[in-house]
Amino acid sequence: MERRDQIILKKVLSEITIAQEMVGDQTLEQFLKNEMLMRAIGMTVINIGELVKNLSENCRKAYPLIPWKAVAGFRDIAAHKYQTLRMEDVYETVQTDFPLLKAQLEEIMREEAD
Repeated sequence: MERRDQIILKKVLSEITIAQEMVGDQTLEQFLKNEMLMRAIGMTVINIGELVKNLSENCRKAYPLIPWKAVAGFRDIAAHKYQTLRMEDVYETVQTDFPLLKAQLEEIMREEAD
């Protein structure tokens, strides 16, 4: 894997961790009442998608089980259709999808370190 891809994946992992820490153990109802948090997590989703878009084609092809297009696509929705973005979907992404993506990326980083 190219060094640039490793740097990008480390940044994605950092963004995921930041989002998870910001949401913490808040319920969906608490999340939906916190405008600042919703905006911060929306920006984090955008950051992650933008980072993924900058991965090399070789990296994305080497790990086809990761939904690269979906991650980048969610970024596009968050960035360009923010007013219609369902914050329930954002919350669900942080709670359900981010832990899985984080585990997959950590595994990639371990494989590449060997």
